[in-house]
Amino acid sequence: MLRCDVITIFPEFFTQSIDCGIVRRARNAGLVEIKAHVVDDRPFGGGDGMVLKPEPIFTAVEALTGFARKEDFTPQTRVVLLSAQGRVFSQSLAHDLAANASRIVLICGRYEGVDERVSEGLATDEISIGDYVLSGGEPAAMVVIDAVVRLLPGALGSDTSAVFESFSEGMLDYPHYTRPPEFRGMKVPEVLLSGNHAEIERWRRQAALAKTRRNRPDLLQ
Repeated sequence: MLRCDVITIFPEFFTQSIDCGIVRRARNAGLVEIKAHVVDDRPFGGGDGMVLKPEPIFTAVEALTGFARKEDFTPQTRVVLLSAQGRVFSQSLAHDLAANASRIVLICGRYEGVDERVSEGLATDEISIGDYVLSGGEPAAMVVIDAVVRLLPGALGSDTSAVFESFSEGMLDYPHYTRPPEFRGMKVPEVLLSGNHAEIERWRRQAALAKTRRNRPDLLQ
């Protein structure tokens, strides 16, 4: 079972977020345990923003894991600092966390972030979910949790569901269609109605490539 601990000053953010969809199903199935923990101190000021002090964060991580230095953590324990300065979160990193971690501690910064010594001496990973700035790390933590939990064996309805998704093969996913066959003049591609599995797979590959070229040409580079 994967254990996710979130260190935050706003634990109420996760009350409903972890009780929906696949994350809820994985929790009910005993695949993951998620808990939010409040740091026992408030931010203090300086400059144009507020920076979270290192002491309560180090103390919280030590209380949860028994260690408070990145050198002491086993490879199965990952302490993740959500930060605009971190490496960009990706599907491959989600797979890495799902496959190799048994415990993930997510540290949510606020305001201007956290004291740099948290990154230097505590966090095993510093992750950003994109090239933009959020008010805090809570939304980013929930993104990481959702992306990782859905990759746990048994979390999805089918073991192959996560295999044929966007980014899993370096491209975006192919377009999906459902009933009706025609809607407001827009038709489902005939090949998808043909029953010819080889032709359908060929179409899906070409459609995925075309969509990637249109929306994310950087992935093809």
